[in-house]
Amino acid sequence: MKLGIVGLPNVGKSTLFNALTKAGAQSANYPFCTIEPNVGMVCVPDERLEVLGKMYSTQKITPATIEFVDIAGLVKGASQGEGLGNKFLSHIREVDAILHVVRCFENSNIIHVDGAINPKRDIETINLELILSDIESITKQIARVEKSARAGDKAAKTQLELFTLVLEHLKKGLPVRSMKLNEEEQKMVKEAFLLTAKPTLYVANISQEQMNKDDEYTQAVRDIANSEGAEYVPICADIETELTQLDADELEEYKKEFGIKELGLNRLIKASYKLLGLISYLTAGEKEVRAWTIKKGTKAPGAAGVIHTDFERGFIKAEVVSYGTLVACGGYLQAKEAGKVRMEGKDYVVQDGDVMLFRFNV
Repeated sequence: MKLGIVGLPNVGKSTLFNALTKAGAQSANYPFCTIEPNVGMVCVPDERLEVLGKMYSTQKITPATIEFVDIAGLVKGASQGEGLGNKFLSHIREVDAILHVVRCFENSNIIHVDGAINPKRDIETINLELILSDIESITKQIARVEKSARAGDKAAKTQLELFTLVLEHLKKGLPVRSMKLNEEEQKMVKEAFLLTAKPTLYVANISQEQMNKDDEYTQAVRDIANSEGAEYVPICADIETELTQLDADELEEYKKEFGIKELGLNRLIKASYKLLGLISYLTAGEKEVRAWTIKKGTKAPGAAGVIHTDFERGFIKAEVVSYGTLVACGGYLQAKEAGKVRMEGKDYVVQDGDVMLFRFNV
């Protein structure tokens, strides 16, 4: 599952990517310093793993991971090819969700492509280019299914009706993700690979002076996110990059000094994981404590299959105890003795934080 970091040039996308991945992607004060997308795997912060690791005196802790893609800045006219726009839009098409980075900081040394800070205008510029690209794409797809629909193909007729509604929605300047669609319609829209159908999280890139404050810039980003039912995270990419250079003791000292409970990056990564519709179930033992990534709503056999396909094929039962219950009991054996460990079958929908042990036929 990939998240694409999207926005105008010079808003801090590569700085944020570097902070997330510590990958050292190029970051410079000019448009299009990123041409080919940078890609990095990022561990998902999960405090539960450390607790279980101590409980089991484990040899290894393996967190869940997600992939971030740093995509070059889009500019006005991108949907018509401006600033290599067609190339960059194709990169967005390949990701599963979008982190839309919006510049909210003032800095005369960093050029803004439109000459001044205006988060609302900047968001509208990016969203319009994505909408225009989707209008072109869905118009082509309508032309493709029209002939089959007229010939009596029921599936094509259903597609045509939905795609026509999607086109009307886009022409109102609205993203596809704001449409109310049923499960079958969502599936058809997903197969159309539309940019504005992708889940989106708005990231307000702020200065150090703006931290723990609310101003007109961050308010504008939050208001737009709320209007779309999207998530919103404020973050100072510069500070977060500096914090990644500190060792564990220095970092703890910094957090104490400034009263920080959780780093902005951790909040952003967790929000990104949630944006993708992902949760983690856990396995624990002396050899390894591990978080396994599944889509929310996955049933027990599917969850077992993430470990190995044989586990899914030969699934019998799963021993399940929630993380909170396990910790409260003081260990797995204690939880079992207290009758807190459940036996779940094939229809059990796995919950985030379930600690699981699978029984299966080889």
